[in-house]
Amino acid sequence: MKIVSVVGARPNFMKVAPLCRALKAYPDVEHVLVHTGQHYDVRMSERFFEELDIPLPDINLGIGSGTHAEQVGRTMIAFEKVVRDVRPDWVVVLGDVNATIACSITAKKEHVRCAHVEAGLRSGDMDMPEEINRIVTDRLCDLLLTPDRLSSANLRREGVVEDRIRFVGNIMIDTLERERGKAAALDIADIVRGNMIDGCAAKAGSLPTLADGGYAAMTMHRPSNVDSREVLAPLIEFILGEVAAEMPVVWAMHPRAKKQLEAFGLWERVASNPGMLLVDPLGYHAMLRLNMGARVMLTDSGGLQEECCVLGTPCLTMRWNTERPVTLMEHGGASELVGNDVGRLGEAYRRAMSAARKPTRPELWDGHAADRIAEAIVRRGEGR
Repeated sequence: MKIVSVVGARPNFMKVAPLCRALKAYPDVEHVLVHTGQHYDVRMSERFFEELDIPLPDINLGIGSGTHAEQVGRTMIAFEKVVRDVRPDWVVVLGDVNATIACSITAKKEHVRCAHVEAGLRSGDMDMPEEINRIVTDRLCDLLLTPDRLSSANLRREGVVEDRIRFVGNIMIDTLERERGKAAALDIADIVRGNMIDGCAAKAGSLPTLADGGYAAMTMHRPSNVDSREVLAPLIEFILGEVAAEMPVVWAMHPRAKKQLEAFGLWERVASNPGMLLVDPLGYHAMLRLNMGARVMLTDSGGLQEECCVLGTPCLTMRWNTERPVTLMEHGGASELVGNDVGRLGEAYRRAMSAARKPTRPELWDGHAADRIAEAIVRRGEGR
């Protein structure tokens, strides 16, 4: 049996690493790893292959940046050649990036069975490109591998037949459990000092004390938060005036956020604050260590919601909806949706600061999802 797995962007790498290892248990399976090259910056891509012991891709399509249509179109053209050359029995796509939708469409047009890892997630927000990617991919794929029972229920409501759905658990947690020991050994100050962005005031002086439970961690990159000055400026004022005034804020800054801060004339305001520790995008272990010690996480990332759930880090999710509701406090998780309303963010921040750390582990988030995924694909391939 020949299986082609596709990765395209940073969120995919943590998911494919355990799958690569799990498929090695099947000697009759030939596994081909394809990287579309949607994330081509070393900090956003290659570092993860090294850290997570992912085999170097057998094929790199070198798609690069562009609009959603450009990335999807170029990926389909390039991946069609791969499918025709390799002739796989299965194509495995992961998550909700542009590579996911592009390669699932291509696989089905070439009459190749397709499996979707992390199927069934729904935010209900059709303004999110990722939501469109998720819906179309799930409609096409032959095997839908869900991370939680809420996702399985979403698929059933959409009319998906039961035989296509397999509840396997969260493969992201496989990587977290395998790597958390390496992350725990890292020093927070060393992480910050080694990744500080030029122009940050703290880089010129001494770092504030960075003890576990004594700093906030932050990521923010979604267009809904950073592409409008009217939205971004009040968020920045809250972070500077409330959070950074109380404890250091370690902001792992996505290139998009930095670009928009500069475009809106907000960069100096942020960079000159000694409590704002601005760092380049971090590798997996460094970011996990940051999360493990943070008093609170402010983020618009989906993957960090999941990590916060298992680690127990209070998480303020700066979105109005989430495709991962199992991580929310009403389902026992650590995350609260706060959107980009500063008043709501402030109230949630004060609640988070008085909340105890409460790790929660949803069903089958046990570090063995990849084994179940590999078994499901191989058994389906064998007709069982």
